[in-house]
Amino acid sequence: MVIAISGKPGAGKTTYAKEVARLFNLRHVSSGFLFRQLASERGISLVELHKLAERDFEIDRAIDSRAVEEAKKGDVVVEGHLAGWVLKDLADLRIFFTAPLDVRAMRVAARDCVPYEEALAELKLREESNKLRARLLYGFDLDDLSGFDVIFDTNRLSKEVIIETLKTLVSKFIEHRAKGGEHASHRDRQDMRQERR
Repeated sequence: MVIAISGKPGAGKTTYAKEVARLFNLRHVSSGFLFRQLASERGISLVELHKLAERDFEIDRAIDSRAVEEAKKGDVVVEGHLAGWVLKDLADLRIFFTAPLDVRAMRVAARDCVPYEEALAELKLREESNKLRARLLYGFDLDDLSGFDVIFDTNRLSKEVIIETLKTLVSKFIEHRAKGGEHASHRDRQDMRQERR
């Protein structure tokens, strides 16, 4: 089982990735944690590392390469802003979390104990940097969510509802495979997504 979880900064992807990993006894690998760890090691802010990564693609390549290696080992929830795209050929399920920018900024401000305006400015910079690097490095369009199996708006649904839905989704997927049902190939899943659009 390989689950790739992506989402906008402040939408709750880390919280839900940890919960899915706990519920199903899977490992949890966070690309965001690795990114923060690298910023700390270099003695610079998260925004500064994002800006540096726009010039030095090896930063993203190293983190994304680790995500791929962890996915190949299996039994893992890999969480990161590019996880759903980078692991498109390895993930059994790809899940995306979003919420309005102002809501996410309020959450980040409360979490990091910073003023709302500071959190809002940082989120905008991080999102633009993520989009730019994804496009330049891989050709990914982070506004195209058609490859994801499920998209959650964490402003519209309570944490309890989201966790219960995730629990049901993953349980049903595991049950289907245990009964000998083969999960859809990536080509089949792409066809199904095209039909939904």
